Amino acid sequence: MSAPLVEYVLGLGDDALVSAQRMGWWISRAPELEEDVALANIGLDQLGQARVLLARAGELEGDGRSEDDLAYLRDEREFRNVKLVERPMTDFGVAMARLLVVATWQAHLYDALRASSDEVLAGVAGKAVKEVDYHVDHASHWVLRLGDGTDESHVRMQAALDAEWPYVEELFEALPEDSSGLEGVAVDPISLREPVLADLRRVVERATLTVPEVRPALGGGRQGRHTEELGYLLAEMQHLHRSHPGVTW
Repeated sequence: MSAPLVEYVLGLGDDALVSAQRMGWWISRAPELEEDVALANIGLDQLGQARVLLARAGELEGDGRSEDDLAYLRDEREFRNVKLVERPMTDFGVAMARLLVVATWQAHLYDALRASSDEVLAGVAGKAVKEVDYHVDHASHWVLRLGDGTDESHVRMQAALDAEWPYVEELFEALPEDSSGLEGVAVDPISLREPVLADLRRVVERATLTVPEVRPALGGGRQGRHTEELGYLLAEMQHLHRSHPGVTW
């Protein structure tokens, strides 16, 4: 199977896996009990998508690596997620801004992927599109509530958007020049740019916030160039599996 296709599926799987790990940080830390449960469920949805996508990447690769091998036994430079999902989000406003961006992008991505000629990708997209619609609604609710809330919540929500926005553009990074095997299977990220940004602008403006005008941050996550934060995330996520290789319970 073509290397570009393996890289493409790995990228989508890594986006979902790293997002799930970041969302898990909020379990027991959310501002409301119901929000604690909601964020845990959103993280589990992302983890479910990651499992199917990484398993498919392993099949396409043909080297016998399972979803667990790909999740727990790769080093930082081998991950293909965008930088947006790996950055810490210990501020609730940042968590909601991130969720709004990622979920809106995934909603358009999975909607288009339902027409993929790869049955597994089309299948996971058909299930995931329903999940991420809920994620978009949830994040939109909080962005509206905080943006159009008190003076303090407005300022903090705007600051959260300002922090995340430089990393949005990487989501639309073009497919590699060698795109053999991707035709009819993958979704061209550039095709998602206008509809995703239009949806984000609508929510941001309704929340009385301002779409940040900022220079895009350096990309490269799809090529294995990451921020130092990914290393800390992987150390925590992979510690148990690497410490006890092959163990089951």
